Order: sequence, then structure tokens, then C-alpha cells
Amino acid sequence: MVIREATLEHHEDGSATLVVESYFLERRSFTIPHLHSPVEVGDGELTLRQLALLKLHREGLSREEDRQAVGRGFAKSSQRRIRGRSAVSREFAAASAAQLKALCERCFDEVDLLIIYLDGVQFGEHHVIVAIGVDTDGHKHLLGLAEGATENATVVRGLLEDLVERGVSPDRRRLFVVDGSKALRSAIDAVFGAGNPVQRRRKHKIDNVVGHLLRELGEQVRSVMKAAYKLDAEEGISKLKQQARWLETEYPSAAASLLEGLEETFTINRLGLPATLRRCLGTTNIVESPTSGVRLRTPRVTNWRNGQMVLRWAAAAYLDTEKSFRRIMGYRDLWILEAALNEPNSDQEEVRIA
Repeated sequence: MVIREATLEHHEDGSATLVVESYFLERRSFTIPHLHSPVEVGDGELTLRQLALLKLHREGLSREEDRQAVGRGFAKSSQRRIRGRSAVSREFAAASAAQLKALCERCFDEVDLLIIYLDGVQFGEHHVIVAIGVDTDGHKHLLGLAEGATENATVVRGLLEDLVERGVSPDRRRLFVVDGSKALRSAIDAVFGAGNPVQRRRKHKIDNVVGHLLRELGEQVRSVMKAAYKLDAEEGISKLKQQARWLETEYPSAAASLLEGLEETFTINRLGLPATLRRCLGTTNIVESPTSGVRLRTPRVTNWRNGQMVLRWAAAAYLDTEKSFRRIMGYRDLWILEAALNEPNSDQEEVRIA
């Protein structure tokens, strides 16, 4: 637990309650029998000297009551001189670097992954690619991070090759869920082979098309696309191609966006998956939901100095969010996906980017 903030509540018997909050908003309370006593926090002890450090680091000891509270604790102890904010920053940097290293060394030899989600997250001017896997029981696994945009084929390929080195076998057919970047598809083909089905996230596709249209027409097209995705693959594709023909004359950009990669938005329909699974496999919400948790854990960071800092914070925040991972919706039906993936490639219609 990397402490960001701590407060003391004093009691008449001379004891106190210490409430600590991590950088990622995890809160814990501890009772201190005496103000000079060390307190067990996470993997180590937190003394009043460290309490003062945390105050200095995030808010400073600007309030008189803070100075008095820390002063009372130090009056009964022989602690060394308080360090400044930079010391606590170095401690957090070291802790988050260790978490990043542990994430990069995770092995998946014993994990049978059926699905791999790939998506990009932006931190200031920096981009991070996140890979999250789902095993045959529906459990999610944070696989890895790489600094760079999803449009960068070299970065994506490097991340996937690293996963292979850590035990994600390229011999197993899997479903990949991506945001639509061609670099993602080319990297998947290069590392895992062209026989792996790829599903583009549908919300991303819908938003791209609607973004080219006037509001009222855009909402109509949004409804048409959502309805088409509920149909069988061939019928749904036919409906959307017809919609593209209607848009082509007055809104050629919207029509082109609709047709680009259209086949890959129906991959889960082609696989014959039930609606319970299609709800979560048609989006990258499994990546986006923990990303929201990461945003909650990094609200005060405004100066992303370099890519290494971004990776450290992203790793620490995602690992903290991973603790609350649940199994995906429809996990009881994953056997249907596994059966479809285990069929010979020739029995599955191969969908490729034109």
C-alpha cells in the first residue's frame, strides 16, 4: 500500500485513530495506543514521521493543527528529521517501478486464454496500449502494457511478442477484441497468425460514423447500426451496406467509415455466440471499465513527464484496479466460444481487412 495521505483523530485516553489513503483511494483505519508508537500498514510500519512526510508531500503542513499533531507525536519520540516531498515521491517511484517490473514478468503458461482485449489509453500526451485476457472460466487477467498508440504496429507487435515469451501460446486460436486500428490487426496476424478471429468494437464504429452526420440523422443511423448488430452476420452486413448506399451521395465520409472493416464488426455473430456473450465481446468495455478506475486513481497527476512515469503509474493503478476484477458477463456460455475456436480454420470464414 503506497500511502498518499493520512490524518489523525485524537482520543481522550491518549490514543489516536490513524486514517490512511493510498495513491489509489484505498482507505484504511488503524488504532495507535500511543502517538509515538509505530503502526502496521500493509507490508511495513507507518510511524508519525511517515505521517508527516505524507502531509508534506501532498498538502504541506500549512494548517496549524497539522503541525501541532505531528509535533505532539515527535515530542515523545526520537525520530530523525522529516524529509521533504521529494523523498516520498522517490518512495512511490520505487514502489511503482517494482509493480511494473512484476507485471512485465508475469507468466501465463498455466492460463488458457480464450479472449484478448487490446485498447489504447491516453495519459496527457502519452499513449499506453493495454492487454487484458479472459480465461476459459471467465476470469480476467491483466496481461501487459506498452507505451505507444494502437496505430503503431511496431509497438503493438512488441507487446504481443512479449506475451508469447511469457507463455501466451500462439498455437491456440483466440478471439481478439480491438478498437479498429489496422496496426492491431496486422500485429495479431504477424504474431499469432491470420487464423485468429478479430472483433472490432462496435461503439467505436458507431461513434465514427455518427460523427460525420448531422445530429438527427446521426441518431437514426445509430439506431439502425445497433439493430443490425443483433441480426445474423449476412443479414446485418446487408442492412448496413444498404445504409451506406443511402448515405454515399450526401455523406460520403460517413458511408466510407461505415464500410471500412464492416465484416469484422460481425465476427461474434459469425461464430454463433449467444446474446449473453455478444454484449461484452462487441466492445472493449473490459479494458475501458478498469481504465475508468485508473482515472479515479490518478486525478491529481497533471504533469506526465515521460513514458517511464506513465508506465509506472499505469501499472500501479491497473494492478490496484485488478483486485476488483469480476468474471465477464455470460461466462457460463464461454464453452460455446471455445467450441467455435476449436473448430478447424477451414470451417470458419476468415475475415480480413481489405
